[in-house]
Amino acid sequence: MRYISLDLEMTGGNPERHQIIELAAVVEDTKHLRPLAELPSFRRLVRHPEYVGTAGALALNARLLEELSQKGPNPECCTAGELLPQLREFLLAQGFKPDKKDCVSVTMAGKNIASFDLLFLRQLPGWGTLVRAEPAMLDPAAFYLNWRKDNRLPTMTICKARAHFADQTVAHQALADALDVIQLLRPFYELPLYQQLPAAPAEEAE
Repeated sequence: MRYISLDLEMTGGNPERHQIIELAAVVEDTKHLRPLAELPSFRRLVRHPEYVGTAGALALNARLLEELSQKGPNPECCTAGELLPQLREFLLAQGFKPDKKDCVSVTMAGKNIASFDLLFLRQLPGWGTLVRAEPAMLDPAAFYLNWRKDNRLPTMTICKARAHFADQTVAHQALADALDVIQLLRPFYELPLYQQLPAAPAEEAE
């Protein structure tokens, strides 16, 4: 299957008030694996007339805000209105096909993507008409959950620790985080979780 690992950086946690300032998407084909550095990727900084955010989120993304403040041309910068049309062009160039309503529908992966990132994506002009996510999404937390010990789904840091990553910190950089998600999911391509279940005993004939 083919999916995109998508990650966002935002100015805060309220999708109706705060803004996406970075989006990255990486295409993964589970049947034809390539080195992570060679995977097709899309990255955009998102310019806004002004930025509204929390102190913590703005401090965390100070590097992005500095990059956004530069006046010179930057091919990786766009407005919020341009973001989904450009993402759609990237997906079409990678062979994703539009549906009968001319919307490109893709399977997405990401940490907390369904409960957090998707809420921000829905605020973008063109969501649901130009690009949309398939209903089922891939979150690496489900693959690294310890059902007997955990009280909640593991964080990205815990997932990376359980996957024995040398660097277990979270970059909070959209492209790096999107690539981490793919690296976390890859061990399960060859041995899907359902294949690890014991065979159910055959029902006795009546």
